[in-house]
Amino acid sequence: MRNPKDVLISLYYYCYIFNGYKDPESMEAFLEEFLCGNGMERVPFGSWFEHVKGWMEMKGKPNFFFITYEELQKDLRGSVERIIQFLGKELSSQQIDSVIENASFQKMKDNSMSNLSWVPEPIFNHEKGNFLRKGISGDWKKHLTVAQSECFDHIYQEKMQGVNVTFPWN
Repeated sequence: MRNPKDVLISLYYYCYIFNGYKDPESMEAFLEEFLCGNGMERVPFGSWFEHVKGWMEMKGKPNFFFITYEELQKDLRGSVERIIQFLGKELSSQQIDSVIENASFQKMKDNSMSNLSWVPEPIFNHEKGNFLRKGISGDWKKHLTVAQSECFDHIYQEKMQGVNVTFPWN
């Protein structure tokens, strides 16, 4: 899971490069549609809030692993070790080092299999941008106004009411 404000920004740029979606008219319009979860025409995949709430119902079950993008960025090694433990696997330090190296944003951005540079032009417009853009947390602060961020926070609080999970961005 990832901070929904960063999801908004990432999705906004994704809609520009994926030719299956109409280019966003403006950040303001895209934000409104994202907060409403208006489905496939403008905001692919529907409501982030409903999606996350559905997954949070699984929290605590033995076959459910929960991690945030922010946790991965803060402590990739510790996160990888938690994933290995969840999967019931044992890896050597060298194998863990290899996973960490190959899971880095830069390594994935350079890899055609994860950066989708192999996807043909009729599907992705590679001239408009890259599938893997920045790989940072908090980029939303450069895109949303204070008023937009406050509006987002208000709707977030309303829609996530009753979800008993503390996220790193709360």
